[in-house]
Amino acid sequence: MFRRLALALAAVGLLAAPALAEDEPIPVKPEILPRRHLFEPLIADPRWPHFSAAWHDHGGHDDLSNVAAVSLGDGFSFLQAPVDTDTLGTGTIGIGLQAAVFAIFDLDAPSSDLVNADYLVALPLQWRHGPFSAMVRLYHQSSHLGDEFLLRTGTQRVNLSYEAVDLKLSWYAYDDLLRIYGGGGWLVHRDPGDLKPGLAQIGIELRAPWRFANERLRPIAAIDLQSAQAWDWEVDTSTRLGVELESDSDRHYVLQLTLDYFNGRNPNGQFYTTSTEFWGVGIHAYF
Repeated sequence: MFRRLALALAAVGLLAAPALAEDEPIPVKPEILPRRHLFEPLIADPRWPHFSAAWHDHGGHDDLSNVAAVSLGDGFSFLQAPVDTDTLGTGTIGIGLQAAVFAIFDLDAPSSDLVNADYLVALPLQWRHGPFSAMVRLYHQSSHLGDEFLLRTGTQRVNLSYEAVDLKLSWYAYDDLLRIYGGGGWLVHRDPGDLKPGLAQIGIELRAPWRFANERLRPIAAIDLQSAQAWDWEVDTSTRLGVELESDSDRHYVLQLTLDYFNGRNPNGQFYTTSTEFWGVGIHAYF
């Protein structure tokens, strides 16, 4: 499936090549704590650090039906600086920090129990040149069960914790209306120790060329496909379809209202050995 999608995306890329977006202005000197992102958020990636709140219908998977899913986090750069090399050309490079907690709550429980919380901390190194960008990062993720859920259900806790390195490449076309990205990763330290280390990811994002509601809203759509060696490279599918509201200021805040769908290995760490399917609605904020 990955191979077929990659070929299709490559064909789209060849058709889009004449319409690459113009280069963004390159800073002439290093900047400390800049606001812009060199590698833009992946909007359908279920574990991208950002602020969100959503309702999901799990349909009984893992004995869950009505679920509230929240994420609290973001990413920023410590430093960005211009670079000029024979290989990469003129661009911008930056180093920063990402941090987030991803939690789900059982809305059918008497006290809307916290079920699972995943914590992520990452050190990303990012690069951008016009419509091309890349990110390599070292990150840690660990998973924890909620106390009320644990006491009520007696579920056996799983100790899932790992450090990983990943690389993602991104390319915009058609004046930033189309984005194609892909990459992979490797678990450099993991618990349990028999967890196989390989990771892969590919996706596409679309933003409509037209807006409505006084030119403030525009439709968006995205699909993110991920696969892991631990699960014999079976594909997890995450999709989002909705509208996007951008701020009027130079700080470029973005708010999205989306319909969400997921099918694949459960992204909530304590249930990583199971598969799940859910759909829902969510609001997502990127700063």
